[in-house]
Amino acid sequence: MLEKKLDKGLIQIYTGDGKGKTTAALGQALRAVGNGYTVYMVQFLKGGDSGELISVKKLEPWFQIFRFEKNRGFFWTLNDKEKEELRREIRDAFDFAKKVCSEEHCNILILDEIMGVLHNGLLTEEEVCQFLKEKPPNMEIILTGRNVPDTIREIADLVTEMKMVKHPFEQGIAAREGIEW
Repeated sequence: MLEKKLDKGLIQIYTGDGKGKTTAALGQALRAVGNGYTVYMVQFLKGGDSGELISVKKLEPWFQIFRFEKNRGFFWTLNDKEKEELRREIRDAFDFAKKVCSEEHCNILILDEIMGVLHNGLLTEEEVCQFLKEKPPNMEIILTGRNVPDTIREIADLVTEMKMVKHPFEQGIAAREGIEW
């Protein structure tokens, strides 16, 4: 049972082609934990090591990250068998998120890179819209990823778009440990 409840839970989206969507969600989570709330993050389409996994371990049980997928390449590099396996893993993760919501295991639930899941046809807009409409009134839901469908944008209470103006990748600088992952 949760020790503390939000008065009103909203739906937030961090989107856009710029860096910082997951980072913004993690920042929101850090603020919430500091105020006595419990946060769960379900990460989709992410299987490799990342600094937040280590940091969040230090904040358990108030903040936990859940992953259901094997570490593999980008979606467009997968063969049909790997895509089908990924589809099952995504379904398991989404079913877990639905259970977390229905049983109110946390105050804030982050669905990291859920927009990428939708963009690749691994879940439907209708499924995610229904999930959002059925969320408990005192649970905050945070969604991240590019290409937010209009149907989901309309349901959200807050939409923040990260816009890339300049990025080190344009200068040939690869993703850096501790900064991008």
